[in-house]
Amino acid sequence: MPATSTKKKKTTKIELDTAKFGKIEIDKKSIFNFVIPIIGFNDLKKYTIIDYKSDSPFKWLQSVEDMELAFPVTLCSFFGIDYQFDIPDEEAEKIGIESADDVLVFNIANIPSSNPQGATINMLAPIVVNLQNKKAMQIILKNTNFEVRYKLFERENQE
Repeated sequence: MPATSTKKKKTTKIELDTAKFGKIEIDKKSIFNFVIPIIGFNDLKKYTIIDYKSDSPFKWLQSVEDMELAFPVTLCSFFGIDYQFDIPDEEAEKIGIESADDVLVFNIANIPSSNPQGATINMLAPIVVNLQNKKAMQIILKNTNFEVRYKLFERENQE
């Protein structure tokens, strides 16, 4: 007769009761630790990505420490935007980047509820995540022409 184990499996799931999405379950491994907090949110360092609508180019950067806080985020590539920049060595060291393959870069979006076509993204201060160690930070790019409010959609000709 084979031996059986009565050990319980270690759970890696946690439940969040968010203001925007209600109760959701996430994997602890999906939590990013911001070694330098997002500007204006100095006390919040743990976030996860919520894929609320899988067919949407927008995801949500949900704070794991403040259930009221979730930022809409996106990847420039979803919109065909050529977005390249160098991560300064000092910042790369802070989050342990060793290879470009380890990096996920996304941008915080501003989507006006009254005019979603007026959506903008912050290209001057991207969120950079090291996918290997889950460390992240918001980087302020210097000596660049990237905009804080880059328009995602062209305005229709108005007459």
